[in-house]
Amino acid sequence: MNQKLTHIDVNGKTRMVDVSAKQDSIRTAIARGEIHMKPETLALIRAGTMKKGDVLTVAQIAGIQAAKRTSELIPLCHPLPLTKVDIDLVLDDALPGVVITSTAKVTGKTGVEMEALTAVSVAALTIYDMVKAVEKTMRIQNIRLIEKHGGQSGDVINESLE
Repeated sequence: MNQKLTHIDVNGKTRMVDVSAKQDSIRTAIARGEIHMKPETLALIRAGTMKKGDVLTVAQIAGIQAAKRTSELIPLCHPLPLTKVDIDLVLDDALPGVVITSTAKVTGKTGVEMEALTAVSVAALTIYDMVKAVEKTMRIQNIRLIEKHGGQSGDVINESLE
C-alpha cells in the first residue's frame, strides 16, 4: 500500500482536501453497526414501553440528523448536500440487540462514507441513551462501511463481519 494521506500536505501540515477540480457524481455509502443488550431490554424496546418514548423512531431521527451534521463533528469532512439518508433498525433476538443500517446518498465531488458511519454511530448512542435506565451493560459494536458506490475509487463491498 503506497498511498499517501490526502489530509496531509507536502510539508506534513493538516489540510482539508481540495475537491474543486473533481467531477460531480452520484455517490452512495451503506454502513452498519449493532447495539447488543439483554433479551429483557430488547423486549422492552419491542413492546414500546421505555419511559423515554419510542426508542427506534428517536434513534432513526437522531441518525438522520447526525448524517446531516457530519462536517461539524469530523474536522476535515466537507459539508455535503445530502440527497438521501435512510436508517433501518432491525430488532435481532440472536444478538440480542438492534442492527442499525444507514444509507447516505449525494451528487457531489466527495463521498458520503463518513455520513453513513456517523448516522449509525449516533443512532446506536441514542438507543443507549434512551435505554440506559434499565441496562447499562449494552455494547455498541461492529460499526463499519458495508458498501460504497461512485467516485474515483469506484465501488467497494466490505464483506467482513457480514
